[in-house]
Amino acid sequence: MSTHHHDVLIIGSGAAGLTTALKLPRHLNICVMSKGSLTAANTFYAQGGVAAVMDATDSMESHVQDTLIAGGGLCHEDAVRFTVESGPQAIRWLQELGVRFSTEEDASGQPEIHLTKEGGHSHRRVVHVADATGLAISEALIENTRKCSNITLLESRVAIDLITNKKLGAQANRVWGAYVLNLKTGHVETHTAPFVMLGTGGASKAYLYTSNPDVATGDGIAMAWRAGCRVANMEFNQFHPTCLYHPNSRSFLITEAVRGEGGILKLPNGERFMHRFDKRAELAPRDIVARAIDHEIKRLGVDCLYLDISHKPADFIKTHFPTVYEKCLSIGIDITRDAIPVVPAAHYTCGGVMTDLKGRTDLEGLYAAGETAFTGLHGANRMASNSLLECLAFATAAAKDIAAKIDNAPKVPQIPNWDESQVTDSDEDVVISHNWSELRHFMWDYVGIVRTNKRLERAKHRIDLLQREIQEYYGNYRVSNDLLELRNLAVIADLIIRCAMLRKESRGLHFTLDYPDLQPQIQDSILTPAAELRA
Repeated sequence: MSTHHHDVLIIGSGAAGLTTALKLPRHLNICVMSKGSLTAANTFYAQGGVAAVMDATDSMESHVQDTLIAGGGLCHEDAVRFTVESGPQAIRWLQELGVRFSTEEDASGQPEIHLTKEGGHSHRRVVHVADATGLAISEALIENTRKCSNITLLESRVAIDLITNKKLGAQANRVWGAYVLNLKTGHVETHTAPFVMLGTGGASKAYLYTSNPDVATGDGIAMAWRAGCRVANMEFNQFHPTCLYHPNSRSFLITEAVRGEGGILKLPNGERFMHRFDKRAELAPRDIVARAIDHEIKRLGVDCLYLDISHKPADFIKTHFPTVYEKCLSIGIDITRDAIPVVPAAHYTCGGVMTDLKGRTDLEGLYAAGETAFTGLHGANRMASNSLLECLAFATAAAKDIAAKIDNAPKVPQIPNWDESQVTDSDEDVVISHNWSELRHFMWDYVGIVRTNKRLERAKHRIDLLQREIQEYYGNYRVSNDLLELRNLAVIADLIIRCAMLRKESRGLHFTLDYPDLQPQIQDSILTPAAELRA
């Protein structure tokens, strides 16, 4: 067993975590840990871009209103305005870090940032690096973080649980660090810090089909819930309308910008259909497009529909979408001539750990940012390319708040090491793989794009049984990455189902056949941990 002491412990190496690290004072001892490699985060895979008001014909108010409309009446306007107003400065900061955004020549022949348009936006305001924006941002953040001698970067570390006063037998509600499984050694480490940032991303791996990497198992949300933090709006799971459908390509997303630049959704017979569902057609918000595609797939009994941009010049396609072009070409689809087979897939968790505008959670010393957090920005549906902006805005705010408190931070008490004296090595790992498969299947079937009371009740019954099985297994065997992810996903699934059962209406990403209309009162679905869970 080993104990490591830090001023700030950051769990997650995406835009939220690394931005927090870079924004903190350089004299602090900061640790950033990643479950896999440093690039194993949703940020790295983001294709679209960062929404920001960068054009004279656009306005902050327009960006605010577009976000509020997309959010189905549930956005917190203070969070929306805070995030939108952070946009231009965030872009400038990324440029200072070395991110080279795509440009075009202005009227005088000078280069200026190229802005694309995505669903829900009334203006071109998505700043991007071709169709690999997340990769460029991730690489710049990692490169700059590596230059900081005060920041320790740890890979292959899986956080198990937060260390809180409750675990130490004290009363005050505070975090002191986390127990962490070192995947390289197989041993559990103790990492202490008076301030902890959760930047662990979302939980779309709770679903059978997802655009997310394997690490998106909701670890931060589950840990915060077990530590006593409230969560909210977990029923709002965004299904990206266009994930590549092909047996040899798993979890590859076709960026929203393809539709933004003129891509057309078609039925297998080549007929357009989006105009029948929304006057904005292909540029309607993601929830509307995903439901339309899901409806047509089920109506026709087909495996997929098609996204066609082949009517655009080949050079335009290759220049604007090189990643999509190369990926599709590798499996025999030339998007300059062929339509792309697509299906909806779980993509983004709009709910999460409740925070204020400084990223502070209910637990003193614990912060959350990015997809892990519920800030009130997204409401019932996240607008395209607002997510990376949220990471940057709230990570910056959290770093500022931590910096203001660090000099008066309380002394970390003596923390006991992880006790595995009562557990043994498992000889029944088939239980983990079976439960993992069952969970993701029933979440897709019963808690997916279209829901009903009966489906939710079936899902709740199954998750209750699974959680009892998983908890018994967890208590008897040594922890592993698969067991920890399954344990967290079971918590996440339960939170999603419970929030969905609370909402007696269809709003944004939550659509139920039993309550197709909107309720007059607008409220968040807030869950509070039972008294025995509170730290």
